[in-house]
Amino acid sequence: MQRSLALLIPLVLATAASAQELTVARISDRTVEIRLVPTGTTIEPSPMLVEFPREEQWRGPVPDAPASVAAGPLVVDIGREPLSLAVRHPASAAGAEGGLVQDLRFDGATGAMSFGIEKPVFGLGENGSKFDRRGANYPMVAKWGGGAQGSFLPSPFLIGADGWALFMPQPHGSFDLTGPRGTFAPAGAGQPLRCFVTAWDKPADVLAEYVRLTGRPALPPKWALGYMQSHRTLAGREEVLDVARQFRARQLPCDALIYLGTGYCPTGWNKDHGSVEFNLRAFDKPEEIIEALHAEHFKVVLHVNRAPGKLHGRSIDEPADGPHHIRTYWERHRAAFAAGADAWWPDDGDELPEAARLARHRCYFEGPLSDRPNERPWSLHRTGAAGMSRYGGWFWSGDVDSSWVALASHPPVGLAASLTVSPFWGSDIGGFHPTKEYSGELFVRWFQFAAFTPSFRSHGRMWHLHLPWGWNLGKMGPDEWRVKPDPAEFHNAAVEPACRAALNLRYQLLPYTYTLAREAHDTGMPLMRPLWLHHPDDEQAVPRSDEFLWGRDLLIAPVVAKAATSRRVYLPSGTWFDWWTGEQYAGGTSITRSVTLETIPIFVRAGAIIPFDPVRQYTGQAVEQPTEIRVYPGADGDFTLYDDDGHTMEYLKHDGERTRILWNDAACTLTIEPANAGGAEVRRTFSLRVMPGEETTSIEYRGAKMVVDLLAVCTAAARVQSPPVRPQTPARGR
Repeated sequence: MQRSLALLIPLVLATAASAQELTVARISDRTVEIRLVPTGTTIEPSPMLVEFPREEQWRGPVPDAPASVAAGPLVVDIGREPLSLAVRHPASAAGAEGGLVQDLRFDGATGAMSFGIEKPVFGLGENGSKFDRRGANYPMVAKWGGGAQGSFLPSPFLIGADGWALFMPQPHGSFDLTGPRGTFAPAGAGQPLRCFVTAWDKPADVLAEYVRLTGRPALPPKWALGYMQSHRTLAGREEVLDVARQFRARQLPCDALIYLGTGYCPTGWNKDHGSVEFNLRAFDKPEEIIEALHAEHFKVVLHVNRAPGKLHGRSIDEPADGPHHIRTYWERHRAAFAAGADAWWPDDGDELPEAARLARHRCYFEGPLSDRPNERPWSLHRTGAAGMSRYGGWFWSGDVDSSWVALASHPPVGLAASLTVSPFWGSDIGGFHPTKEYSGELFVRWFQFAAFTPSFRSHGRMWHLHLPWGWNLGKMGPDEWRVKPDPAEFHNAAVEPACRAALNLRYQLLPYTYTLAREAHDTGMPLMRPLWLHHPDDEQAVPRSDEFLWGRDLLIAPVVAKAATSRRVYLPSGTWFDWWTGEQYAGGTSITRSVTLETIPIFVRAGAIIPFDPVRQYTGQAVEQPTEIRVYPGADGDFTLYDDDGHTMEYLKHDGERTRILWNDAACTLTIEPANAGGAEVRRTFSLRVMPGEETTSIEYRGAKMVVDLLAVCTAAARVQSPPVRPQTPARGR
């Protein structure tokens, strides 16, 4: 791997290099900006980008002869006939040649730019299910999509597995990765063209640079990491309240109830498409109903669509200049928001231009903040653009089919989207359009997969079959689609307990997952991660996308085949523990894991420290038992547990509660200490457990460094451990 460095290259193509002006500017130690602009032309600001400091190192006509410009720790070599820009590391003092990062070659006749793609290439947003993007063409056009892959939410951000990345916010165009070199073709000739190039040593450096350019992802409210249940056609007030009661009575954890608008269903929460007024047939007394839902600790999320095509605005606080300004548009939402709505589901929007899509995200971030200044906003969008994560908008894959091929396509879709659009992605659990394949088994397998995606939400036509208990009611509920599942599926008593198991696990892992959300805000690292992100030197792990990491330490292998009794899983190098059985496996090979309907294969890295909570019914529920700190021995480990109040904007002012937990494997000691000077004081009870043992040690942590000797617990745990193996036969089921 090459050293971690990043390069921004805004380029503007013209028919002759001599008619262009070149600017080289230093942005940071790892970032250089290069502008190549036709004489007399300027580059308009991109709504994808935030402001960043720059120090110009060179500005003037393109040199007549080959030249080199030093820009921080990088060198840009300029070539002529044809025009080329080679980005490289400088030669060493001993005379060794500097390593090439990427070479960009320009076609003066077409305005196309080519670049090297020798190894796997990732990214380009939510844009099909091919994780290694080579071998296909990718127009950077947002569009609705159904079928197996769903909507396209493009991001002109590519990552090469051999140590580079490109981010090209201007102009619009398409990427052709079918040949030996990749090509970007602008949508029109003679347009300003920008290209951000990253030279990385660790994959995390790519995401840190992306955040530098597009802004930090907003930290979501903690409740958004819980389960969300969507509704469609409503029978009336009693059904609204009954669904909420059923979740609590059945002990199925849930944090939010989402209501579709009228128009996409006969009776939704509002009056019609684009309306933000309550439909009194479903919400006869909106404030009273929402208050009742709040009393049961549910958040209320309302669907809205038909945003203005020319939506715009640099701030919700600036004076509105017409009906399409975000300030004016937000005014329409204020009555429903005042009635108690907690968050929004802005649907559609694929037809909006890029600037309007980002303005819409800004509207649903700054608008709620203007009314509730210290409450974190949350919104769920079908579309957007690079940079949207700084406005707190999440997104999902659109109206996909309820099919096994759709489920199988979603892990790679989610991985690419999480890397190059926003860390906060999800899908309609079960798929949106029912097919003959839709069954209780498919719903469970999708549910288990979604328990390890940021957005954990079920939605789709025939919405009663998207309730965890809906597959055992003897009927399908409202008939909302021309294709019907097999009625024999409507008496499946195994679905609800399998969903409950997945729900409980999601909520028990809340302290781990919330820490990942804070990491996403701080660094841009997604929650759902390709194996490549932590194992870039493992050739088998790099292109793999049918399994993924949840954070650094949990490997998730969703079951995506009908009637599966086993799942083949690749384990990267190191030692891995089966989450369910505690068995150990040596990495660098594939194993076969047996599965039942309730089992999703999960493996834990040796050296992992996993905070694990008691089951709760909603994220804000207080529990009596302490957080269990699970240590997976076999390697030293570290984990910094993050927590805060979970809902205010105070996280922007301070560093929250950060507790560093260090595992010394040789000594069997666990060190717990404050991780941030001046952070909030932490006073907690922890239960310590060395896996796969059952014994626990309870401690009182009062914010001062403490070292806990766990040798006795380690000895007990060792009695139930087996040496790491490389089995080719199924592990025992659960």
